[in-house]
Amino acid sequence: MATDQEHHHDMTRTSTASDPDTATDPVCGMTVEIDEDTRSAEYDGEVFHFCSENCETKFGKDPFYYASGNAQKTPAHGEAGTQWTCPMHPQILKDEPGSCPICGMALEPMLPSDEPSEELSDFTTRMWISAAAAVPLVILTMGELVGLPVREWIGHQTAVYIEFVLATPIILWAALPFFKRGWESIRNISPNMWTLIALGVGAAYIYSLAATFLPGIFPEAYRNGQSVGTYYEAAVVIVALIFVGQVLELRARERTGDAIRALLDLAPKTARRILPDGTEYDAPLEHIVEGDRLRVRPGDSIPVDAEVLEGHSSIDESMITGEPLPVEKTQGDRVTGGTINKNGTLAIRATQVGADTVLSQIVDMVAGAKRSRAPIQGLADRVSSVFVPTVVVIAIISFVVWLFLGPDPALAFAVTAAVSVLIIACPCALGLATPISITTAAGRGAQAGVLIKDAEALERMARVDTVIVDKTGTLTEGRPKLTDVVPTGDKAENDLLTMAAALERGSEHPLAEAIVEGALARGLTLPNATEFEAVTGKGVKGMVDGQVVALGNPAMMAEINVDASIAEFAADDLRESGKTAMLVAIDGTFAGIVAVADPIKESTADAIDDLHRLGLRVIMATGDNQKTAEAVAAKLGIDEVHAGVLPEDKKALVDSLRQEGARVAMAGDGVNDAPALAAADVGIAMGTGADVAVESAGITLLGGDLVGIVRARRLAKATVRNIKQNLFFAFAYNTAGVPIAAGILYPFFGLLLSPMIAAAAMSLSSVSVISNALRLRRVRL
Repeated sequence: MATDQEHHHDMTRTSTASDPDTATDPVCGMTVEIDEDTRSAEYDGEVFHFCSENCETKFGKDPFYYASGNAQKTPAHGEAGTQWTCPMHPQILKDEPGSCPICGMALEPMLPSDEPSEELSDFTTRMWISAAAAVPLVILTMGELVGLPVREWIGHQTAVYIEFVLATPIILWAALPFFKRGWESIRNISPNMWTLIALGVGAAYIYSLAATFLPGIFPEAYRNGQSVGTYYEAAVVIVALIFVGQVLELRARERTGDAIRALLDLAPKTARRILPDGTEYDAPLEHIVEGDRLRVRPGDSIPVDAEVLEGHSSIDESMITGEPLPVEKTQGDRVTGGTINKNGTLAIRATQVGADTVLSQIVDMVAGAKRSRAPIQGLADRVSSVFVPTVVVIAIISFVVWLFLGPDPALAFAVTAAVSVLIIACPCALGLATPISITTAAGRGAQAGVLIKDAEALERMARVDTVIVDKTGTLTEGRPKLTDVVPTGDKAENDLLTMAAALERGSEHPLAEAIVEGALARGLTLPNATEFEAVTGKGVKGMVDGQVVALGNPAMMAEINVDASIAEFAADDLRESGKTAMLVAIDGTFAGIVAVADPIKESTADAIDDLHRLGLRVIMATGDNQKTAEAVAAKLGIDEVHAGVLPEDKKALVDSLRQEGARVAMAGDGVNDAPALAAADVGIAMGTGADVAVESAGITLLGGDLVGIVRARRLAKATVRNIKQNLFFAFAYNTAGVPIAAGILYPFFGLLLSPMIAAAAMSLSSVSVISNALRLRRVRL
């Protein structure tokens, strides 16, 4: 930070030396001409000049940040700009709000914000005004049914003119967004729900205009004296009801972004920066840069991804990983932005800020899943593409049939049937069925530590029948521990362990670390080893306290001509119980065995039971030896074991299983797992692993165990079930609604659907689909 500050000072001096009457505004970077009215402030012995009161105020809130020159190096918060996309057609991207050229739906920001939706506000206003006009129109036309014969009191012709005056502003102003979208759909040759709405409402209004001002053009049979029946009230009530449906839908769509907003809210708005002189202050989060030293007090959220410099505390990571137990953190440990510091005070150094933090990447992944398309959505799209033209044809046929075969007044019946068909058939419920479920599921998964990269991965995860998992770090803790010390000569147990641990202190192998930690845990003092040598694939040897010590497998014993046959049975027993047995020789004589095991995670056995109940075959692929792998598998009830597997073998295993017809999910965490993750039907990256593994995977688990796979499977099953329910609702509704609107029940029951009832039913169908999708927010994982 000091270097940044010095650099900025040099920059300022350079600019002012060439032109002593100007300076650079440290906030916005503009060149400022200095005179007696120029705003200025002093910080750390230097005077800074500003172009405006706004820049001066910003500087006053965080002078260290601006004085260090970081404002000119880091992009402003959200500077990249929000893009807008269609929830049903994610390939549509625009730099400003508008409507989708394919389906006509309102575009929504790719990342939800706390800003109120402009469209929701606009549509709410139009809805209330439409409703205000609809009420007197309904009273004028149907008042007699409830004892209010207003039409009789004021006269039929006067009532028609009042209807015209009330309806015209609604059709020409309130319903304008519907007509714009309808026209766009025709112009783009992409018929959609707005095509039908525009045709239906437009037809009812134009027919009514002709009936009001040109009644003479209608045949005598269609006139009641000099007047012809109008549909002003139907057109206005349809508009009002469609607005009700749209407002409810927009509100529900806002709620699907709640999970992302909740994730964004995990990060605090400020962070407590520690300056080089030791003073502290609260700086805006967007001003924190990599390398800043920060203070995190008990109960605070950790602001950014960082490394602990000093202090000790337990961190609640449940909102990131879904795991309830706090994790102990001390000097050198990494902490994640958005997690909660429980008790101690920590000093941390920012390592990732802004878009580079884990939290930001989670938000991006959830937003990406929300924008992706599931293959099942293709079915809805194919149906919609032929559905709208078919409905228009059905509406025309209904009109003609009623006109020539219907009872008097046949024209009135024909218009009613045609408009009802156009309105009730709007396929908005069909289009919403899939994306609304995917959006809700992606948010629910994020809350449980299951990140969905795209909708296709979620759909595939529901169909998977085989899951391949690694042993180390997935089934086990990934931190081996010393379990047994078995002396066979005259050495005592602790003496044997001391010699082995002293030698292993020179090795970086995880098993060596386990032996050293085991010895230190017993309070043993370890002498120094000399002449240390690691023999690849066999073990290690060296000098400890003047004695030659060797430790490794039987090949190591054979190399130094030590007979270890006495240990064969004991070593095999240890391996069969899932332990790694290492043979120890001292001064050319076999001295005993030390055994290390990687403990199985507490959650593993229950998780495997759950996976079996969810219909999955569990295969373990590990680089460990066959006996140890089989012992772990037998203890956990794993279906199949592949031991001694090299990284390149994992992809071959995935390929062979898929050739046999299995649908495979592969869970991995390292760079070497990336090819297998990409080859599997679904790649599952364990969140403790490498970035390349996450990139190759369709699903990322923020915890490193099998419980996350159980959650992912349950979420996938629930989501696909929910989508199928939504598609059924939409298909069944349209299949039943169109014939009823066309008048198929009239010959039997004398029932012809009013266009107003059709509009109400159409709106309710969308609301029912959205309500069903929102149930995924409460699904138990």
